[in-house]
Amino acid sequence: MSDTPVMLGAALWTETRRALEEGERLSPEKALRLFDLEVFHEVGAFANARREAQYGDQVFYNVNRHINYSNRCQFACRFCAFSANGERDPGWALSLEQIFDMAEREIPESVTELHIVGGAHPDFGFDYYERLLKGLRERLPHAHLKAFSAVEIHYFSTKFNLPIREVLERLAQAGLDSLPGGGAEIFAQHVREQICPHKADASHWLETHRIAHQLGLRSNATILYGHLESEADRVDHLMRLRELQDETGGFQAIIPLKFHPENTPMSHLTRVGGLTDLQMIAAARLVLDNFDHVKAYWPSLGVKTAQAALLWGADDFDGTVVNEKIYGAAGAVAPNGLDVMAIRQIITEAGRCPVERNSHYEPLEGGLS
Repeated sequence: MSDTPVMLGAALWTETRRALEEGERLSPEKALRLFDLEVFHEVGAFANARREAQYGDQVFYNVNRHINYSNRCQFACRFCAFSANGERDPGWALSLEQIFDMAEREIPESVTELHIVGGAHPDFGFDYYERLLKGLRERLPHAHLKAFSAVEIHYFSTKFNLPIREVLERLAQAGLDSLPGGGAEIFAQHVREQICPHKADASHWLETHRIAHQLGLRSNATILYGHLESEADRVDHLMRLRELQDETGGFQAIIPLKFHPENTPMSHLTRVGGLTDLQMIAAARLVLDNFDHVKAYWPSLGVKTAQAALLWGADDFDGTVVNEKIYGAAGAVAPNGLDVMAIRQIITEAGRCPVERNSHYEPLEGGLS
């Protein structure tokens, strides 16, 4: 009797292996086997083969800069160390003048993308966000503006009594180029009720991205793992992303995000290790067969694990990520930004070929080693 679970697991992995070898789309049951540590290296080999079939040795990166306009937030999510809800910490907010001064004085022309997110600020009017985009577009016309998570968009819709479509249309007119993938966390409602009960739920997140894609805006997707979710919850999350991508084709990349418990109300949890990180990267590559890119987001994973992820299914190292504050608030030990030479060396040391890209994954002249 004691051997039965092992035998059952072996049989299920045999079916998963067969599906992978034959290029069959993974069912939830087969996808769950990707998290079995007994087949850890075999899963990694399948994921690496899949990414090499698409990109060979190429690994993408870009020169980007993060702008967090405020950490004041209405939601007080239990997994978040970044936000301040005003009860004990009044938080901070950048004026438009401060952001524009930063754009003019601190952001060089080599930056091709701005990643702009913040909390659900209780006081800003919608004109703040429109003027923010317009002002950055005027000052940095060459930069791609990737701004406002689906949670922020849904918050704007609710706060200002505007349909999601109108919010996105007005922001696009102001200069919005694409949406980041934040706010997805984990879609399973029983987990969201414990970690983020007040923010947009899975259906709102997915619908916001659906509408964005219908308007011609590309976006990314994320999954936050390593907290209260089960492996089945992770698979469910990936399946829902795959379903929407089948419908719209609007997602560019999936970014598995590791939960950092430090300085959060869930600080009693132990941070998951590198094996789980690599399992998530490999699962993203093998389950999301309709996503082109899997990102090894080094501020979340740490530089060394992100480098290893380039052999486990990831084809994108993200970028320079200057001034990222969210993972820094949660005790991440990754540096606050990497220069291009450091990124290229990290990629090269992994046996890969670094390729600088723009925000649509088009190689830039001079960016291929």
